[in-house]
Amino acid sequence: MSDPIIKIQNMNKWFGDFQVLKNINLEVEANKKIVVCGPSGSGKSTLIRCINRLEEHQEGDIIVDGNELSEKTKDIEKIRAEVGMVFQQFNLFPHLSILDNCTLAPIWVKKMPKKEAQELALDQLKKVQIDDQANKFPGQLSGGQQQRCAIARALCMQPKIMLFDEPTSALDPEMIKEVLDAMVSLAKGGMTMIVVTHEMGFAKEVADEVIFMDEGMIIEKADTKEFFANPKSDRTKLFLSQIL
Repeated sequence: MSDPIIKIQNMNKWFGDFQVLKNINLEVEANKKIVVCGPSGSGKSTLIRCINRLEEHQEGDIIVDGNELSEKTKDIEKIRAEVGMVFQQFNLFPHLSILDNCTLAPIWVKKMPKKEAQELALDQLKKVQIDDQANKFPGQLSGGQQQRCAIARALCMQPKIMLFDEPTSALDPEMIKEVLDAMVSLAKGGMTMIVVTHEMGFAKEVADEVIFMDEGMIIEKADTKEFFANPKSDRTKLFLSQIL
């Protein structure tokens, strides 16, 4: 058994006086697909934002690919380069073309030559089936296309881990499938993924494990078949009865 690529031990986080995460313990092995679900306000998004230090935790340990995340972490940009993130809102630069959105970080952060960055970007855009939109601007694309661009942009940094924070929640229903299809193909390629989502069909198809959170705590963690067929906690059972 190799070390987990993500290891969280006794992690706590507060916003002011409000404790948003309570004693989180979690290990994620490389190439595993984890879905995090739970009601709004349960701490799901905050949890994954702590994994690339978009949020700072106050207690406990987070170790990502052998690097401990703390106030003393000098190589935070190096760690973030290995951890791609896709948000609810697409966060694309509206004044840049789709291609330029994708090449910006490889050129500036990884010092990649422009031609090489463009070839990489077109390759990633092809994977999410929007390479034909490369010269358009975000405002000319549908929401589903913009989110697929955001996925391609994250992949251009060639990360080891991809975090998704409710990537379909801002989309019209008919656009959700195209984004989930792009994520399914990414999962089948062997990427380590943590996905905060309410899309339980996606969880059943892709996830190795499902985590259920409520009130800042991990209530239940089980392999996917077991999670849906035989939830242990009454709180999980109630949630699944409402969402399925």
